[in-house]
Amino acid sequence: MAFSQADIDALKKAIGLGVVKVSYADGRSHEYRSLEQMKEILRMMEADVAGTASAEPRVVTIVSGRDW
Repeated sequence: MAFSQADIDALKKAIGLGVVKVSYADGRSHEYRSLEQMKEILRMMEADVAGTASAEPRVVTIVSGRDW
């Protein structure tokens, strides 16, 4: 789903007010489970608006061998 700056602003406002229910400009509303969930969604929204796939790059290290 594509997010807008208005979505980000609404979520930031809700986080600042300490509420878990957010109403967005297009009429959608969502009740989040926790502040941590809201922060994770905010990072995802910001990454989407910035045009990146993820807010934080992921690094995967694969280790192989018998003596590990």
